[in-house]
This record gives sequence, C-alpha cells and structure tokens, in this order.
Amino acid sequence: MEYNQNKVIDEDRQGDAVEVQSNNTTGKKLYVESYGCQMNFSDSEVVASIMTNEGYSTTRNIEEADVVLINTCSIRDNAEQRVRNRLTEFKHRKEQNPDLVVGILGCMAERLKKSLLEEEKLVDLVAGPDAYRDLPNLVEEVGTGQRAVNVLLSRDETYADISPVRLDQGGISAFVTIMRGCDNMCSFCVVPFTRGRERSRDPHTIIEECRDLLSKGYREVTLLGQNVDSYRWNLTSKGEVKDANQPTTNFAQLMEMVALVSPELRIRFSTSHPKDMTDDVLEIMAKYENICPYIHLPVQSGNSAVLERMNRGYSREWYLDRIASIHRLIPNCAISTDIITGFCGETDEEHAETISLMEQVQFDFAYMFKYSERPKTLAERRFEDDVPEEVKAKRLNEIIELQLKHSRLSNDKQIGKTVKVLVEGTSKRSEEHLCGRNGQNAMVVFPRENYVKGQYVFVKITSCTSATLRGEAVSIC
Repeated sequence: MEYNQNKVIDEDRQGDAVEVQSNNTTGKKLYVESYGCQMNFSDSEVVASIMTNEGYSTTRNIEEADVVLINTCSIRDNAEQRVRNRLTEFKHRKEQNPDLVVGILGCMAERLKKSLLEEEKLVDLVAGPDAYRDLPNLVEEVGTGQRAVNVLLSRDETYADISPVRLDQGGISAFVTIMRGCDNMCSFCVVPFTRGRERSRDPHTIIEECRDLLSKGYREVTLLGQNVDSYRWNLTSKGEVKDANQPTTNFAQLMEMVALVSPELRIRFSTSHPKDMTDDVLEIMAKYENICPYIHLPVQSGNSAVLERMNRGYSREWYLDRIASIHRLIPNCAISTDIITGFCGETDEEHAETISLMEQVQFDFAYMFKYSERPKTLAERRFEDDVPEEVKAKRLNEIIELQLKHSRLSNDKQIGKTVKVLVEGTSKRSEEHLCGRNGQNAMVVFPRENYVKGQYVFVKITSCTSATLRGEAVSIC
C-alpha cells in the first residue's frame, strides 16, 4: 500500500506515446510506455528522439507498433509487479505477431536483465539508463534472432546533445534533465546501482533547451535530477575545479541562468536533498518571481536514529534547520515531502517522532509509503525487515490521516487570496472548468470563460478541498 497525496507523480502511472512523425520514416512505428518518476518520463522523450532520428515514428496505438519499449521503475516492489504484468500481456501479443520487438528500459532493466531475458523470456532487448544511444543497434540485433542487452553504466553520459521529442505535443510544462545518477547511498534505495554515479550536464545545453521550449509555447520547466542540489558543472564532488579554462556552475547559479531565459518561463525543480540544500539556492528562489516558491524536500523519517540507518546524511535537527531557513528566506514557500513508514527496526517511539515532525512542519502535501525492501540495497544486506506488515499499514494510515488534515489547513489559508495560475487545460471533472497550478504547486480549478491553455491567470480562491483550490478568474496576468 502506498499513498500519493496530491497525485502529481504516481510511481506506477502509465505514460502514453504521442504520434511524432520522423523526417526520414522507415514506415516502422514505436510505442513507448513509462512508469515511475519524472526522470523516467524525461528519459522516454530522449528515447523517442533517438528512435525518431532512425526513421521511426511514435504511436499511441500499440496494435500498429513494430517496437514496444517499456521504461521502468524499481523503487518499490509494486511498481515492478505492475510492469511484469504488462510484459506478460505483450508476450501474448508477440505470440500473435512474432516480428514485434519488445524491450525494457530503465532501472528495472538494469536490475533484472538476466531474469527478464533468459529465465522468463518476457522481452527481446534490455537497455539500461545509460545505453539509449545503442537502442537502434539493439533492435537490429533482435532482428537477427538474438536477444540484445546493454546495461553498461557510464560516468559521462548525460544525453546533453539530444533534443528530446516531447511526448505531450501542445503541452505547456516540460521536464529538463540537468544531471544523471546519484552518489547518495541511502540504504533503502536502488538508484545508485541502477543509474550510476552523479554527473552534471553542461549548463549551456540546458539553457538552449529551455529557450527552445519557450519558443515552442512551453511556459514551465521542471529541472530534474536525483539530487539537484549537488549539481556541479566543471567541479568534482570535493568542489575542486576540473578544467581551469572552463567556468564552474552550481545549482543556484544554474537556476538563475534559467530564470533569466524569460520572465514568462516558470521554473520548478526536483528533487532536493536536505543535506545539500544551501541558503544560496533559497536566496536565488526569493530573487526571481518566475522561480516557483515550492520545494520538495524528502524527510523520510522524523527520527535521527532511523535517518542514520537509512544513511540519509542528516539528523532531525538538521532537517528542521533547513525548514526554518526556507520559511525565513521564502515566507510563502510551499513544502512537500516523502515519508517511509516501517523502515527496518522502527519502534513506536521512532514513528512518534515522525508524527511530531509532521505536526511541527505541517507539510503542504506528501508522498507516503510503507517500507518495501529492495534487493541489493544496503538495507537488505545490513538490516532485517522486521516491522510487521500490519504495523506498517497502521502507521501509514496514521500519517495519511494527519497529512490530509495539514493539506486542508494549508488550502484553507488560501481562501480569499488571489493567486497566479498557469492554465494546464480542461478540468477532469467538467468541460466548463479549467485547471492549473499556482506557484506553490497547488491545483486550482475555475470557470473556463474565455481563458485558454498556456495563459497565466489571476484567480481569487473561494473554496477548497484537501487537494484542490477553487476560485474565479479575475484577470489575465
């Protein structure tokens, strides 16, 4: 069981491909399906670009696909099981069409390559997160009757020179990957083993991508990295300059560079790590109106001993100091978090400290999960997964209930205020209403009138639920 309180990111959501025609089509079509984090959806756009340059066009209709690629997540067991079920469906489809090529990409591909290829025979090819440039060769290899695999990790690959094919044509918000991999060895996490070491992308390619997005009608970018605060261009992990002839750039400087692309381009970022978030990042956020006052700052636990077992690199006191700095420098900043209940050895008293931290901070929203042991992690090797499932479920329900209360309190405070909203499209519940997010990442619903997707609109908030603000548009920004 898991709970995603505001449903911005669903770790198991399915991403549809959009039809994108290549300039030199082979007549072959690619279907891409994505699961997991924002990084996976961004990677799928890189994959689509690589395959489009090889003459493929992408399709929403799996029935007409020649190649099916599934971009996967290994962060929790539930995510893997849903992908396995999907691959079983494709296996049956392949029985009807033996020429269909089925491949698996991403974190699950890296972790389960042998099982998926040889033992279960669910796929024809496997490509890890750093091997997407090799996909055309892998597909060709499958065509010769071989099963193809490339899961080599790289210390250099950032795909900086590839212009992603946006799978939401006509969209107004886009992901821009600024770095890949992770050097944090959180004991519960598989990412360092599936995505490799941290490496940052050339800032000039990031700026050019953002300019290109703006020219194509996008009005919001989310800068992505496993830990954006550790972004360092031309710097080692120790802060030493790699090339004296090149400028150095940290995350605060990069964010300022992106903010200066245009005041019409709104900037978000994900994800921050509490041990690396410095005041210079917060000061840049406060300086620019188009940098959204919203920070996702995963705490995972409110108890220092649990955080030490998780190898998070900070204490409860450190985390609360970062929260205090955010409130001091950006008083209107919304804060969301991740919380894991039932981690190895967690006692009732340690769980109670998570509850007390939630009461103290009062997060605007949160992503909350039961601990799910993942193979090959440090936690699997060092600790026993000894908290009973029924205890995990009880604790999870407790934090969910508390977070719903805090989210409602946060939204109640917005009633009567006028907020700036970027219109994303039609509300899911009514064709007569539009929806979009304010800078604090809260969803706002208001009557359609004559407003259109991509406009910034001032909306006066008149009511709310724990997840949504409702109001009346008062003017175009």
